[in-house]
Amino acid sequence: MKLHTIDTGFFKLDGGAMFGVVPKTIWNKTNPADENNLCTWAMRCLLVEDGNRLILIDTGIGDKQDQKFFSHYYLHGNASIDSSLAALGFNRDDITDIFLTHLHFDHVGGAVIKKSDDLSPAFKNAVYWSNPQHWDWAVNPNDREKASFLKENILPIQQSGQLQFIDSKDGVQFTNDFSVRLVYGHTDAMMLPLINYKNRSILYMADLLPSVGHLPLPYVMAYDMFPLKTLTEKKLFLSEAVEKDYVLYFEHDPINECCTLQQTEKGIRVKDVFKLTEL
Repeated sequence: MKLHTIDTGFFKLDGGAMFGVVPKTIWNKTNPADENNLCTWAMRCLLVEDGNRLILIDTGIGDKQDQKFFSHYYLHGNASIDSSLAALGFNRDDITDIFLTHLHFDHVGGAVIKKSDDLSPAFKNAVYWSNPQHWDWAVNPNDREKASFLKENILPIQQSGQLQFIDSKDGVQFTNDFSVRLVYGHTDAMMLPLINYKNRSILYMADLLPSVGHLPLPYVMAYDMFPLKTLTEKKLFLSEAVEKDYVLYFEHDPINECCTLQQTEKGIRVKDVFKLTEL
């Protein structure tokens, strides 16, 4: 097995929304905001070479939305799925599986492309993976979350016939070295890949832990549907990560790609930060 970082560029989100009840005077030290109170965040995906399968975890925000939509998110940076794949000698047609942690637009937007007025899967040879519980949650969204679940990012996947479901069961095996952990605080039944790699366990954090700056337990996003559930899940996963020496892989941290954790007097905090290639 080989793992590769797939950078898809950066976007901006409101710092207050990203840190919930935590005052700006605190979070601004680690994630400085611009004059509009916006902080920069990565959209960092992961490519898994596993035997004859080439699995892409999440797809970034894509480029098919209109100018008004993108004006809220200030996309920047030179990286894209295509450039990141090309740097590794791959292209979209090589991808066999798209594993979607959840269906918010900054994770699934790149899964579908628009040509003229036609929407179709961006990876024509890939199986797209979600789970039935989260899929139902996304296609029948609540009023608070529906702005994150855009039908043009989701329904074309099912209409193409390329959609398959993973059991909504914690710990299910996706491949021999790739299991799935389920969490329910950020959104219903979000999937976190746990991958055995080079004798280490790599936990892909998705939106349970967007960045190193979110490690303190009360640092929970206002975007989370069930913040107290997130708090409980963070506590459990961070303790497990310390006990089992997991490597955490961050999807949204603009600087830090991976880290390990340690117990300190102030709680669980960063031990080492590094890039995936340094493992």
